[in-house]
Amino acid sequence: MNNVASILLLAFLALTFLQSGYEKIFYWKDNVTWLKEHFAKTPLKNQVPLALLHLLILELISGILCVVGGIQLLTNNGREFGFYGAIFSCICLLMMLFGQRLAKDYDGARTIVIYFIPAVMAVYWLN
Repeated sequence: MNNVASILLLAFLALTFLQSGYEKIFYWKDNVTWLKEHFAKTPLKNQVPLALLHLLILELISGILCVVGGIQLLTNNGREFGFYGAIFSCICLLMMLFGQRLAKDYDGARTIVIYFIPAVMAVYWLN
């Protein structure tokens, strides 16, 4: 039964981060423009494209690891890829939380916490 819950969490994380990565890739300029304004009064104001690139890479790694982890869990009950996918997901979310708090976007930070809870559950169950 724990495998079913773990697979559902991995699917949730994969969808979250692959969709987010897709949006960053195909709407890069729009994202950079919006984020430059969002971080205009923070120390990140001149680092937005680089920070966004780092986040994009980690999101894609997270999503791919979660997909592979779900397949691994289904096929041979292995947990390694899913575990690392969940860890990378938590790292992405912590990066986003840091950014939202830095920008004083407390509603945005609260939203990140909603995603962080299932990510930590996945780390716990797959450990």
